[in-house]
Amino acid sequence: MATIGQSYPTLIDAYKGSAEGTVIEILNRQNPVLDDAIATQCNMDALHRHMIRTGMPTVAWGRLYQGVPQSKATMQQVDDTTGFLEAMSGVDTRLLALAPDPAKQRLVDSAPYLEAMNQEMATGIFYHDTATTPEKFKGLAARFAAYNSNVPDVAKPNIANQVIHGGGAGSDNTSIWFVTWGDHATSLLYPKGMKAGVSIADKGEQRVLDANGNPYYVKETMFNWHIGLFVKDWRYNARVANIDVSDMRAGSVDLWALMRKAYYRLQSRRRDAMSSRIAIYMNREVLEILDAQSSDRSLLAANPNYTGLSQATVEGKEVKTYRGIPIRETDAILNTEALVPAVAI
Repeated sequence: MATIGQSYPTLIDAYKGSAEGTVIEILNRQNPVLDDAIATQCNMDALHRHMIRTGMPTVAWGRLYQGVPQSKATMQQVDDTTGFLEAMSGVDTRLLALAPDPAKQRLVDSAPYLEAMNQEMATGIFYHDTATTPEKFKGLAARFAAYNSNVPDVAKPNIANQVIHGGGAGSDNTSIWFVTWGDHATSLLYPKGMKAGVSIADKGEQRVLDANGNPYYVKETMFNWHIGLFVKDWRYNARVANIDVSDMRAGSVDLWALMRKAYYRLQSRRRDAMSSRIAIYMNREVLEILDAQSSDRSLLAANPNYTGLSQATVEGKEVKTYRGIPIRETDAILNTEALVPAVAI
């Protein structure tokens, strides 16, 4: 039975049995990233400062009566920020007076606001960039933003080595992501002294005006979500970028070969309870075509790279897996990505 590490509680784990837990579970049905993501409290208010290793120390064989040469790993300081998203729902008090369960009615009426927040956050995890929108946070694509046009050299570590070129050349591209969630790899962030996930504030009965300026009363609920993201060690993630959607639909993209390449770029592929949580993310069209490539007999005969798309029970849920890693379907990943450029390292 496949599992994801149990030592890192997700947002759902943290809020089970609470009102926030109900909201998180609603969000989770629309954003499967929350099945896997862990959250870390910032160490500097709304900012998280950490060091990433950019080079390894040197070592030497020793000899009697000779000293040990000094060396150290090279490090780089990185500051990751958080942003906050808000929504306010209001339900007419007259409707609540008619409802058999007013609390449930308020939650039902809040669903569109929650879905809009969730879609924005799911998009942000992959695509937001503080370089262009400083009020938001830096997502994954802004970090894994170029691929190495040369054969990766382990002696020249670079984040571009973790990006696989999918062969695309236009602007109708998509990506497949391998993400390791853990405090040593990738984590969501929330400000110091606050709670992870969505906060709910009942603002009570408020007097508002309709379109004609006439007053009436509503019960208001404020939803607030502070979130950021950090990548402590980029070697634990991989991105298959530049997958040409038109070519993929035509059947000329070998998704299995691309996924195999990404799989072997990961620093660690362990999935035991004490290490980390690894998951694969792709949109529904990519998953459907991947499924077709793993079940269509004519495609299988022509596809020597097929490894196997299988079903497994992951934390009580039936999910598709690749080499035992759960595959999560998320429509936050677009089919209209710009071409990820090459760099020579």
